[in-house]
Amino acid sequence: MRYHHVDVFTRVPYSGNSLAVFPDASGLDGAQMAQITKELRHFESIFLEPGTDRRSYQARVFDLIEELDFAGHPVIGAACVAHHLTGDSAAEHWTIRLTARTVTVMTVRRGPGRYSAVLDQGGAEFLGAPAESRRAEIASWFSLSEAELDPMLMPEVVSTGLRYLIVPVAHEALTRAHIAPPDLDAKLAELGAQFAYLLDAAALEGRHWNNDGLVEDVATGSAAGCVGAYLRRHGRVGDGETVTLCQGRFTGRPSEITVQAHGSGTSIGSVKVGGDVVLVGTGTLDRVPS
Repeated sequence: MRYHHVDVFTRVPYSGNSLAVFPDASGLDGAQMAQITKELRHFESIFLEPGTDRRSYQARVFDLIEELDFAGHPVIGAACVAHHLTGDSAAEHWTIRLTARTVTVMTVRRGPGRYSAVLDQGGAEFLGAPAESRRAEIASWFSLSEAELDPMLMPEVVSTGLRYLIVPVAHEALTRAHIAPPDLDAKLAELGAQFAYLLDAAALEGRHWNNDGLVEDVATGSAAGCVGAYLRRHGRVGDGETVTLCQGRFTGRPSEITVQAHGSGTSIGSVKVGGDVVLVGTGTLDRVPS
């Protein structure tokens, strides 16, 4: 079984967020996909099954802990691999069906083994903001004080496929942050969130970890969509304005994610997330898990 190793949200190989893409995983079940993901040790792997035409795929995404209903960097990386394998033109359009939603991706060939892509994540849902009285508590989940949160912006749960608690922090607070409690899953679930994303809105930089805090994500496309919707809702970016969100500085793999949100207030009808992709290598599994 053939797979491709790509780096997403970067123009530089061995930077950005690495990914394993299986362009035809027909015949594998979820347990096998999960085991392969843990074997390869990328933050996430994506498994494709070709659809009814060459520009459509069914996809399943796994991280090192669980299957994800939606993810950004795997979908962008997978679309660029599809372009590399079957694309006839310099620009192509792809439809990828995931558990949470069906999305479209535009890809452009930039050179040998180099692509860029824009993923339309669809509309955003704003699922509520915790009470202001909980600011100190929420800050403590990330080993911060209330004074290290952004004084002008409130934490809020936003979804463009996965539900993120966006936690705006003051400048340079990102350098001190790490996940403190062992039960962050339960604390986020109480707020209706699955994950948390720390955002320095002034610097347009963020950090995200698995909820156990053991692994930091290099670049989180699903969260970037939520960040774009959040910034637009609160007037920090213009309607359709493209901004660049940075992530990965603290992992030694700097990444750049372009984001734009269309709409106003809580009526954000389209959020687009994009970036560059580099094809690094290919591999073959001679055996799959039984």
